[in-house]
Amino acid sequence: MTYIKSWDEFAKAVERVYVNNPLKCRFVMKYRNVDGLLTMKITDDHVCLQYKTEHNQDVKKLEKLLGHLIRDMASKEK
Repeated sequence: MTYIKSWDEFAKAVERVYVNNPLKCRFVMKYRNVDGLLTMKITDDHVCLQYKTEHNQDVKKLEKLLGHLIRDMASKEK
């Protein structure tokens, strides 16, 4: 499991993982206050993507990405 360096690359990869297998997709966030480090991980048991950041502006980007994914989840028919 390696970390993706670029936010844009991570966001595109997250959407690909979600679109390929939305029922198996899991997203985990962890914030470590001591280091001021936010770590994000998405997996579908075959692909595991990770991204970490210390920048506050990435939180807004994360909020936008998660909002997009949640809208997509809510609009899908079962």
